[in-house]
Amino acid sequence: MENAVAAVRRFNRNYTKRIGLLDEHLLKSRFGLTEARILYELAARKVTTASDLISGLGIDPGHLSRIIKEFAKSDYITRERSANDGRQINIALSKKGEAAFRSLDRSSAEAVKRLIGGLAPDDRERLIGAMSVIEELLGKEPRSDEPVILRPPRVGDFGWIIHRQAALYGEEYGWNEEFEALVADITARFIKEFKAGRDCCWVAEKGARIRGAVFIVEEDAETAKLRLLYVEPDMRGRGVGRRLVNEALAFARRAGYRRLTLWTNDNLTAARRLYERAGFRLVSEEQHESFGHKLTGQYWELLLSPR
Repeated sequence: MENAVAAVRRFNRNYTKRIGLLDEHLLKSRFGLTEARILYELAARKVTTASDLISGLGIDPGHLSRIIKEFAKSDYITRERSANDGRQINIALSKKGEAAFRSLDRSSAEAVKRLIGGLAPDDRERLIGAMSVIEELLGKEPRSDEPVILRPPRVGDFGWIIHRQAALYGEEYGWNEEFEALVADITARFIKEFKAGRDCCWVAEKGARIRGAVFIVEEDAETAKLRLLYVEPDMRGRGVGRRLVNEALAFARRAGYRRLTLWTNDNLTAARRLYERAGFRLVSEEQHESFGHKLTGQYWELLLSPR
């Protein structure tokens, strides 16, 4: 914990310096950081109240009251009593306030462009992904505005899939490096022996981060295998696994396979529920010792529509 606290504080010191939060006025404007944020909220909300700003921003009521009074004195806002609730005062930006916000908004966008303009496209994607992680882990509410998309893999995705599967199964089930070797071998053979129209991989992505994946590989002319299905813990229970499985089934049918098989272990209960709901049936079981544990392997099968 001590190392984590020190790392977060180091990041905060560097970040606040890089984006100019230590300056008395933000982006050479007349506004401080809190004032600029309130301008943004007023522009986004169009009409709001002080109580809504307090709850939305978590700001001290006395501090907000002083800023609102200064805004009113400078003609940046208009205030009028609510027609629906006479106890509430509606606050909105005036024409002067809207002009001030537009100028500040342009300056902010230009400052960010300068900050990230020298980064390569891949590095920008990494940055956005890291910001998304911070926002999700430390934000009070999960982000719901970005959809989960299923897409083909890109260069670099396969290495990440190997890493995440090995790390997740190690954390959740205590599986050792033997499992990582298995995932790496399956993935390497998928790349080397890829058959267009017969093999496929889908990556689930949200907020520039990989949230899950699944593979379909040819076993013989009539049979395909579903392999390496996984979903990140923070996305479980949101239908991502079901979408990946359904996409795999749809591809297998389009490819003309008559049968889809898979191998799993009985302790992977969430995955087994997905397979059962998709129509797979348990064919056989076997005891084995792998990945540092005694396990019960399971073979499942789904008969697809005849060609």
